[in-house]
Amino acid sequence: MEQLSAIYSELIMEHNQSGHNKRKIHHADCSERGHNPSCGDDIILSLKFNGEMIEDAAFQGSGCAISQASTSMMIDLIKGKSKEEALKLVDIFIGMIKKEITDEADLEKLEDAVILKNISTMPARVKCAVLAWHTLKAAVNTK
Repeated sequence: MEQLSAIYSELIMEHNQSGHNKRKIHHADCSERGHNPSCGDDIILSLKFNGEMIEDAAFQGSGCAISQASTSMMIDLIKGKSKEEALKLVDIFIGMIKKEITDEADLEKLEDAVILKNISTMPARVKCAVLAWHTLKAAVNTK
């Protein structure tokens, strides 16, 4: 368990500090704000489409390490995916957090983001982890 905790912490910090997805997309097709007033997490998710495909995604904003890392992991995952595939990933991620989806084959689709599975045991942090995913769903559904 200690080793898993170390991997979890390392991945969170790596994604939080990397900044490779934290940038502005010029001429984005849509931008959606995600805000969690209870803790101050505030992001703007920008998407660039090529037909039904998510060609590029990035975010700006600030928040705790979990919200920033979750956003970065999600962006890594959705680039090059169709809108439909991205929405399925949102459902899997939120289902994982709610402990409704436990099938390993489904969870593997989340790649690095699966490391956030145990956030469900920390109710105060759940909103931090799911903020970007809810924001993505809103952005894709409005475009």
